[in-house]
Amino acid sequence: MSAARALAVFSLCLAPVWAAERSFSIDPERNCFLRDGKPFQYISGSIHYSRVPRSYWRDRLNKMYMSGLNAIQVYIPWNFHEQVQGVYEFEGERDVEYFLSLANQTGLLVILRPGPYICAEWEMGGLPAWLLHNPNVILRSADSDYLQAVSNWMAVLLTKVRPWLYQNGGNIISVQVENEYGSYFACDYNYLRHLRTLFRFFLGEDVVLFTTDGNTDKELICGTLEGLYATVDFGTDTNVTAAFRRQRRFEPKGPLVNSEFYTGWLDHWGDKHAAVDPQKVSRMLEDMLSMGASVNMYMFEGGTNFGYWNGADYDSRFRSVVTSYDYDAPLSEAGDPTDKLLAIRDVIKNFRDIPVGPIPPASPKMAYGFVTLKKVGEISGLLDTLSPQGPVQSHHALTFEEMKHYYGFMLYRTLLPRNLPEPTPLISPMNGIHDRAYVSVNGVYQGVMERDVVLVMNVTGRAGDQLDVLVENMGRVNFGNKINDYKGLLGNLILGNDVLTDWLIFSLDIDVLISAGWPQVRWMDVPSGPKSEGGRGPAVYSGTLQPNGLAWDTFLKLTGWTKGQVWINGVNLGRYWPQRGPQQTLYVPGSILSPTVPNNITVLELENAPEHRRVLFMDRPQLDNTRTRS
Repeated sequence: MSAARALAVFSLCLAPVWAAERSFSIDPERNCFLRDGKPFQYISGSIHYSRVPRSYWRDRLNKMYMSGLNAIQVYIPWNFHEQVQGVYEFEGERDVEYFLSLANQTGLLVILRPGPYICAEWEMGGLPAWLLHNPNVILRSADSDYLQAVSNWMAVLLTKVRPWLYQNGGNIISVQVENEYGSYFACDYNYLRHLRTLFRFFLGEDVVLFTTDGNTDKELICGTLEGLYATVDFGTDTNVTAAFRRQRRFEPKGPLVNSEFYTGWLDHWGDKHAAVDPQKVSRMLEDMLSMGASVNMYMFEGGTNFGYWNGADYDSRFRSVVTSYDYDAPLSEAGDPTDKLLAIRDVIKNFRDIPVGPIPPASPKMAYGFVTLKKVGEISGLLDTLSPQGPVQSHHALTFEEMKHYYGFMLYRTLLPRNLPEPTPLISPMNGIHDRAYVSVNGVYQGVMERDVVLVMNVTGRAGDQLDVLVENMGRVNFGNKINDYKGLLGNLILGNDVLTDWLIFSLDIDVLISAGWPQVRWMDVPSGPKSEGGRGPAVYSGTLQPNGLAWDTFLKLTGWTKGQVWINGVNLGRYWPQRGPQQTLYVPGSILSPTVPNNITVLELENAPEHRRVLFMDRPQLDNTRTRS
């Protein structure tokens, strides 16, 4: 569509209204936003600072600006900043004000989405796991305990945010209240009213507050509230006219807004890699902009679920989100421009002047080659090191939340109650393994139990033998009605006819140790004891990538390895699971590598390490190879 036709369609918002002060508002008569009194249409893209290394924030923002965007949309994950109740973290990778400052310097306005719930395929939708200390809490409702926690957090966060509002000289033009609330069962208007009051108290009466909901009547009925501007979200499989007609039923006047126009989609372990046709994205973007709509593209830069921050879905079963959040977005996981970005830029230039000059190129990548790892020891023999505080004794198994160990791994240990000369079923009768359990007897690996998938396995042994159950939290559910997602052993395990009791429960502080240099710097003598055959069972492996004078982005491939976690120079890169797929490589930012000293690699393999013990650093990602579930 020509620029002239686009402007004609947008004619309702052409006549300027001059304002003496900075302002951002909604004009209900001409159905548009006003920026400093002038009609304004935003063309925005989502980026999550929590999924991009701080050292790359400026690069990603600059590429978004040069693509023609005039705004970005940003989630703030509550649990990223308050992992422990009352302890607030805003330094380093969590310095959201520095991120806002960089966006401002780059020339990008900000649409802020502070939650408290964000979804985002992020662990528990951004809610802190410590909220689950109260087993009766109703999250995302007017539950008094939940509201008190939300109020305490927002008092801290929104106080930091207020100076960055556009009318206060900053770059935040609008603030979302909650997130897709209409898709949640509670439909609690008192909760939304409380949030509206809270946001107004801390941010003032002038800021544009809005909601975002899926494109159905039910979602918009429960997700909208007077005083919060109602917007919708939808992707290329939706009829644009019908979608905006529904928004109009709930918001008769004001700008048309698609707050999440899906440029791609997420991946779950074991699913096919998601992709959305660039031409479908660019055509629909043009259609929406031609209607005068303001559009945010979700995602524009996806990034990575480093550490344990991935979320999960629960529909018919639990499905964990993969480590890569590439999302088939216009900028790749590594921040590289794609054909989709170029197609989008070609559309945007028909509607606004875009910056002169080329898009910054892809960052250089390095294929560093193979590194051979050595076995440090099996988890069962490293507990004095990995759990220096020692175990908690309990008659019944305790959850991660009861142990106040919210992420990663815990090991449950008890003794076999009787001789088991024949294979005897170990059963989780209430589907109470959240999410995967790696079972050993006397240090000999027996196999895996998995939530919703494998609830029974056979065990043999003698009375008094040591039974170890290492449980992995695969990420809490981030969407829907099952976000109260407790982790660990949630019910009894039954061995034959015996209910297993009298547990020793070890919280594994593996991240603290590795960030302090273990095992390379503080190598401990591994106590002697029974060993699993070969590389079977949960064990730690270590090696070094020798420096070559360059610290470039790279991608780690673990061919032949089964499932686990990887750290490089103390940074938790996330989960690998090539046996399940589709993701086959992990993104390694060059910013965490050293060009001059050896780079420490630590691998926690949970099931079975290959005999070759090699890992491979490649110069390109592999995200789309799904294998048969094992």
